[in-house]
Amino acid sequence: MTKWIYSFEEGSANDKALLGGKGANLAEMSNLGLPVPPGFTITTESCIKFLENPDFFDSSLKDHVLKAITILERKTNKSFNGENSDLLLVSVRSGAKFSMPGMMDTILNLGLNDHRTQILAEQTNPDFAYNCYRRLLQMFADVVYGIPKELFDTLLENFEKNQNKSLKELSIAEHQDLVKQYKEIYHQENKNFPENPIEQLYAAIQAVFKSWNNNRAKIYRDLNHISHDLGTAVNVQAMVFGNSDQNSGTGVCFTRNPASGEAVLFGEFLLNAQGEDVVAGIRTPEPIAALEKAQPQAYKAFKDYASILENHYKEMQDIEFTIEKGNLYILQTRNGKRTAKASLKIALDLVDQGIISKNDALLRVSPASISQLIHPVFEDTALQKASFIAQGLPASPGAATGEIVFTADRAKELNDLGRKVILVRQETSPEDIEGMVVSQAIVTSQGGMTSHAAVVARGMGTCCVAGCGELSIREECKTLSCGGLTLTEGDIISVDGSSGCIYSGEIPTVLVENNQDLQRLLSWADEVARLKVRANAETVKDLETAMKFGAQGVGLARTEHMFFGQDRILEMRRLILADNEEEIKIALKLLLHFQEEDFYQMFQAIQDKPMIIRLLDPPMHEFLPKDPQEIKLLAEKLHKSPEKLARQIENLQESNPMLGHRGCRLGITQPEIYKMQAEAIFSSAIRLHQEGLKINPKIMIPLIADKKELDFVKSYLNEHIQCLFNEYEQKPFPYEIGTMIELPRACLTADKLAQEADFFSFGTNDLTQMTYGFSRDDIGKFIGHYKKKDILSSDPFQNIDKDGVGELMRIAVNKARQVKPNLSIGICGEVGGDPASISFFQDIEVTYVSCSPYRVPAARLAVAQAVLQEGKN
Repeated sequence: MTKWIYSFEEGSANDKALLGGKGANLAEMSNLGLPVPPGFTITTESCIKFLENPDFFDSSLKDHVLKAITILERKTNKSFNGENSDLLLVSVRSGAKFSMPGMMDTILNLGLNDHRTQILAEQTNPDFAYNCYRRLLQMFADVVYGIPKELFDTLLENFEKNQNKSLKELSIAEHQDLVKQYKEIYHQENKNFPENPIEQLYAAIQAVFKSWNNNRAKIYRDLNHISHDLGTAVNVQAMVFGNSDQNSGTGVCFTRNPASGEAVLFGEFLLNAQGEDVVAGIRTPEPIAALEKAQPQAYKAFKDYASILENHYKEMQDIEFTIEKGNLYILQTRNGKRTAKASLKIALDLVDQGIISKNDALLRVSPASISQLIHPVFEDTALQKASFIAQGLPASPGAATGEIVFTADRAKELNDLGRKVILVRQETSPEDIEGMVVSQAIVTSQGGMTSHAAVVARGMGTCCVAGCGELSIREECKTLSCGGLTLTEGDIISVDGSSGCIYSGEIPTVLVENNQDLQRLLSWADEVARLKVRANAETVKDLETAMKFGAQGVGLARTEHMFFGQDRILEMRRLILADNEEEIKIALKLLLHFQEEDFYQMFQAIQDKPMIIRLLDPPMHEFLPKDPQEIKLLAEKLHKSPEKLARQIENLQESNPMLGHRGCRLGITQPEIYKMQAEAIFSSAIRLHQEGLKINPKIMIPLIADKKELDFVKSYLNEHIQCLFNEYEQKPFPYEIGTMIELPRACLTADKLAQEADFFSFGTNDLTQMTYGFSRDDIGKFIGHYKKKDILSSDPFQNIDKDGVGELMRIAVNKARQVKPNLSIGICGEVGGDPASISFFQDIEVTYVSCSPYRVPAARLAVAQAVLQEGKN
């Protein structure tokens, strides 16, 4: 027979899935002998059953609840339903497996009615009794019936004004009149407050079950990647009263400072108050240190219990307590929420104190929080006062303030004048790169987390908010509108890439210094990890950033990004729009010079670490202008008529460019481009070899679908490289030519490709795009609907789709390793820096992951956690 209810003594901290975090910890504290008011927990399984079928409560659960409350009456020697003895009142609180502070519902003082309140007033005092009853009426109305709390707040405020008295000064008759008016609100809402305490309890339990599905709880679970299928437990606990008298009180306290991690008690308390008063802001609480003077015995006891709990759980605790007439009770403990900075310090301190191991510490810090330790953040106090505009997708973390600009050219122009700018666009394109580089932040109204703006911004470590659909951006008018607010070019905004929020005006930022604590933690991570972590980088600055963050090489250097500089884009356009062989040769020669110098500097920066260079991938039209004025200017530079040039550009447009003339298809139709790139790579590598630095280049060919494509391109590249060795009189040195695996066909024929390829690298962005049929630039328009309707739990461009895309990857790895057991296989898409995806990549036994430089520290931690979690499963 299924057990639906457990008394606190029956559970333990290991029962969080069944009893919820709160119930499990109440059980654990009870078994530790701490002063916990008695009670019982209704299981999460009960909640799931009830939400599936509400009749479950009456048919199966009601009798168990009645039995449990009878046992609680015997334990406390009080009566829940009677009227002639000490009154038992209870709290009814939610408690899911994972802490969700404030997201679900609580009711206090349950068990009072008109008559029992009179009894309580006689046993204690009228102010206390009616204070409790008033709170119950308001909380019950809110939680059970959804009656707005504000109706009661307004009524209470007006009542005090009309009586010209504070609540403490009211007579019994006036208290009763106030209660009557509270109940009148029920009647206005066509509801009745149940006088029977048992009926109150039944209604409260069902309401707390239902609160699992309230909007704020769903949003919190989405934000924190908590399953919607877990349900909440319900804790029914005998009330102790912090509002009994001046020797009573209530408080919340952390065993360490949750902002800094410092090992001092950090909390607040209120005398003569109930728990909600501390967080409601009705009265100003006192710092916990002041409790030592106000209640020295209670303070000492609390300090001892706090130490016991932290040592027992081996973790910083968030503790709720109540003092009733000088007696201390512990109502709840849980692992405390904290900042990234505090999380790191606490983990290291606990290791130094011998409380946890290094491996435990690695599991205590969230990879997602690492970004807060390496990006600037807004100053907390100023942020709380800031004027909010809108919220989009948190595409790239950081915090920045600057003037609004609507074009890349304007961004560069103002930056040259020493002004800080924020580039605001409907969406960005590769042509915007120069403006993006100089911008403090990037904001787009379209696109998703893997849009051009998002990917490039993360790679540069630039703050970015993407897909902010609330914004109406009219680039031609140079205006940004949201609701009734309209901003123009030059107006100041502040952008928080960690939250996706945009604010009006300037908000000061706090610089994050070189974090020695983080370096220490990551050094432990490197000792544990099996997967290597490399970076996606295409400039010396990117490389230096990646190396500073501990990257073990470059997993993807995108050569197309090197062509977007002002002087280079002209030559690239000259090449694409050439009318004869001579023009092609001139453009290739200049591009060769640019790329050779780029690679020389990058090889110098990376030294002996591996660097995989991807040959040109995007379709040619991406390098060409679209604006008629820009076409006219280009025509003048190329000495062509604007009309002819416009026709050429139009002819190069494709119906579906992502499936069109790009990747290795360019290398097959125009081998001279890939040959030029190979020459730039090897001429710079040969120069460095001759200067004493041993470079072993790795060239990657994109968008291979068939082994014959790889054979063709690799053959002419090898031939051209050999000619370069001969030309420079250089003894051949080792190099590798591998392929991107980014098409479903490539995955399914990976055994054939492995015969020719020296390495594989999964391009998960394109592989996801080709497998799902989702455009990564357009998914932002509907992914929210998919998640809301439970079609997808997450954006597959952000978290690897294990069942589809992941299964193709698994097939590819297995097939390739049957041909070459030691084949190096990497990941270079956006998911290469995603902790949840990294665990899967370890499972399929790839060699390394590669991500943007600023995601390297988080990835280093995630690859270590994948090993440690594997050991726990």
